[in-house]
Amino acid sequence: MKLHTISINNLKRRKAKMAFLTIGLMVGIATIVTLVTLTRSMSNDIERKMDEFGANILITPQSNGLSMNYGGINLGGVTFDQREIKQEDLDKVRKIKNNRNISAISPKVLGGVKVGTHDVLLVGVDFPAELKMKQWWQIFGSEPKGDNEVLLGSDASNTLNATSGDNIEIKGEQFKVAGVLNQTGSQDDSLVFVTLPKAQKILGKEGKITMAEVAALCSGCPISDMVNQIAELLPDSKVSAIQQVVAGRLKALDQFKRFSYAMASVVVFIGSLIVFVTMMGSVNERTTEIGVFRAIGFRKSHIMRIILLEAALVSLLAGILGYAAGMGGAKLALPFMAETKNAHLVWDTTIAFGSIALALLLGILASLYPALHASKMDPTEALRAL
Repeated sequence: MKLHTISINNLKRRKAKMAFLTIGLMVGIATIVTLVTLTRSMSNDIERKMDEFGANILITPQSNGLSMNYGGINLGGVTFDQREIKQEDLDKVRKIKNNRNISAISPKVLGGVKVGTHDVLLVGVDFPAELKMKQWWQIFGSEPKGDNEVLLGSDASNTLNATSGDNIEIKGEQFKVAGVLNQTGSQDDSLVFVTLPKAQKILGKEGKITMAEVAALCSGCPISDMVNQIAELLPDSKVSAIQQVVAGRLKALDQFKRFSYAMASVVVFIGSLIVFVTMMGSVNERTTEIGVFRAIGFRKSHIMRIILLEAALVSLLAGILGYAAGMGGAKLALPFMAETKNAHLVWDTTIAFGSIALALLLGILASLYPALHASKMDPTEALRAL
């Protein structure tokens, strides 16, 4: 009779106890798989959603400035040698090494205009890119569809006394107010938005832009790398990362991951205790059996191998079932916990092999002391119980 035969027969005889051990360890592994899978799936979903909100790279003209003061009185600053950005140069941004990490590019041209008796700041934007980047905008009315339609900020709407459907005049041209922005608490509230080509024509800046905002995906590469790549292609522009936005996004994701891993560690500890207590109880119940094995010539190493093999077989089964149950639980829970309904479940072979390996490791380590205890049993005392 071989050692593995003894281990398998013992598992068959103690079906109820081994089933309890398998279920206990399976629940632990399933919980870990569910937490890790949900964390990764939700992190991808949140990361994609956060990357869609706002810009994290800013492209502005290169300029030199001089701070002026006299007699301790600050007279403000003077900007000179300011270089303008050509709109065609933005096509180069799409050709950087990490171009796949660019979510959206929103060029802008700014200039002051007079509407009636009021001075306002006119901003020409590419509305599809701008609305993709600023999804928090709430528009009463609709977005501008043509060159002769404008979008007003909430403060600009109050100042000009105009709302959706009204007409305003800018430099002798009539524009229809397509919509009004709900108050955002930012500079957008005071702006008048028109299409980029129309604003360039009104301000006399055809083919030029004042600045450009870039929404870059944080997960693919460091933002600093993308800043350097863009700066190399646009030497006459100043390219800077909005560090606060990037750091805030990454910190939020990091905290979310830490919480899930902490919960997984607690479950691992509980699963180890279940295996230890169950195997220890099984060893104590088999005192006579172990004594017989020792009396007929089994060595201590043989006894340990029998116990550890039983634990390994149960752990292997628990790992496979736990992974399947965990992925099923994650698939059911993801639609309720994700930010969007179209969140995708992450299927990773690393998690599959990792969960099985973790189950084996937990089972063997938790059974190591019971196996050692069984190998040290005195055969004479065990045989007296017969």
